[in-house]
Amino acid sequence: MTILLFMARRLAGVVATLLVTSIAIYAALALAPGDPATALAGGTVPDPARLAAIRAEYHLDDPFWTQYWHWLSGLLHGDLGTSVVYRSDVADLLAGRTINTLVLVCYAGLLIVGLGIGLGVLAGLRGRRVDTSIMITTTMAMAVPTFALAIVLIWIFATQLSWLPIYGSGDTFTDKLRHLTLPAIALSFSYIAYIARITRIAVVTELRSERVDTALSRGLPYHAIIRHHVLRNAMGPILAISGTVVASLVAGTAVAEAAFGVNGLGSLLIQSAQRQDLAVVQILSMFMVGVFVLVNTVVDLVNVALDPRLARGEQSA
Repeated sequence: MTILLFMARRLAGVVATLLVTSIAIYAALALAPGDPATALAGGTVPDPARLAAIRAEYHLDDPFWTQYWHWLSGLLHGDLGTSVVYRSDVADLLAGRTINTLVLVCYAGLLIVGLGIGLGVLAGLRGRRVDTSIMITTTMAMAVPTFALAIVLIWIFATQLSWLPIYGSGDTFTDKLRHLTLPAIALSFSYIAYIARITRIAVVTELRSERVDTALSRGLPYHAIIRHHVLRNAMGPILAISGTVVASLVAGTAVAEAAFGVNGLGSLLIQSAQRQDLAVVQILSMFMVGVFVLVNTVVDLVNVALDPRLARGEQSA
């Protein structure tokens, strides 16, 4: 019952967060300079009758809350609006790009979780030499910006070795993986280092805890102590931070997608913001916030499943 209540409160928080976010995004873009009616007419000054028809069609002369309700109700019914620049439904515009971005984010997320946690556990459990080597390497890796690493990756793996393609998104799933390998590495590189450092701290903290000392004094096998006491208890904060990092990747794909010519949501957001394509910017902003909130909620639920005491603590807080 406690876990169900925890889930209900988390889901209610998701709905409230998305609602407040939608109001903030719509208000911010409504205050942007320029006349939306003129933009919808093609950027030129149209006939006054045509301008009035556009304002009536898109409810541009209505009060703010009326405009917001028309936009939100349309969004809830699957009407994402019309792109001013591309002259097409936003839903059609996002269809192919969403798959490319999600594959890229999942690819980078697997690299972050797998390599980051693996290196962190290795640094925390091995001797001083391995620990020092990994910490020095991860410190340097965290300082490398995505665009700089993208240039290096293109020069090494495409120009010098000709192993991987450097432009486009690919067609089949296997082809997509080949095209998105370098973007995924560039996107995940500094995050791998960050998660490795967080994991190492969590593992070392658990190794120095009283529960580990008690288990050692009872003569329990070292590998069992590591598996049942150290890794299990360290995994909570590691998963929480990893979930936040992976969720933030959706908003961070723009640089990698632009560097490698990936036809994804991040590059579309930059192009739409530059061209003041407000309908596209609104939907992409909502999508990125929604992914971030949902992923973090899933991580919270996983942590509660691993340690039900968290739900009781949440209830009593």
